[in-house]
Amino acid sequence: MCSPEHFAVEYAINPWMDVTTPVDAELAVKQWDRLRETLVGLGHEVHQLTPEPGLPDMVFAANGAFVVDGTVYGAQFKHEQRTAEAAAHRAFYEAQGWRFIAPTVTNEGEGDFAYLPEAHGGLILAGYGFRTDPAAHAEAQEALGRPVVSLRLVDPRFYHLDVALASIDDTNIVYYPGAFSVASQKVLAQLFPDAVVADDEDALAFGLNLVSDGRNVVLNSEATRLAGKLKAAGYQPVPVELAELKKGGGSVKCCIAELRH
Repeated sequence: MCSPEHFAVEYAINPWMDVTTPVDAELAVKQWDRLRETLVGLGHEVHQLTPEPGLPDMVFAANGAFVVDGTVYGAQFKHEQRTAEAAAHRAFYEAQGWRFIAPTVTNEGEGDFAYLPEAHGGLILAGYGFRTDPAAHAEAQEALGRPVVSLRLVDPRFYHLDVALASIDDTNIVYYPGAFSVASQKVLAQLFPDAVVADDEDALAFGLNLVSDGRNVVLNSEATRLAGKLKAAGYQPVPVELAELKKGGGSVKCCIAELRH
């Protein structure tokens, strides 16, 4: 995770960002702190990346890389405002001794990749349509040695996979069908017949931008109906308030890069 002490909406690179809407930087840090404390309280270890001035979106740490079994496939951001973030993430992983593979094409890390270690023998779901180049899907498959299923995003409000879909345990997902092409919807229905399906209201509340440890599902507090669906499916919803960071087009998952040893 990376503290939002430099967070601001200084430019608009997704439909949620509005440079005329003021951001309460102090409140953003408080909300982020509560998210970090929630994760620690659930028994997880949180490493922190040092925020850098001039990079207001560094708080969205999920976009900096994608990690599977100790191998890191690095990010290459689409928009120039974020390109410098990639080097900070690479330095973190290399300092930790992780095997780092530099990308040659545009991809935005866990923003557009999700991993299910026990689904169909270990499966990567990969989004494209707005940020990540589809060629990165093949590159990730070679780098990480896992089959990759490409999914086309068609609604600009769901510009990353992680605002439209999330893994909720090692074999299953929650997703919003309307974010995907008709063909991609068919693929998801075939692969995950028992998936939790979110509605428009859940999706627009950033409810799908969540993190799950297989039991506890940390999600945006606005997504109350989705929380109920998850509880009915046997999971424990853990709501958190992230209204300030939502102004940048992100929520829980965007703030968290998962370290898979």
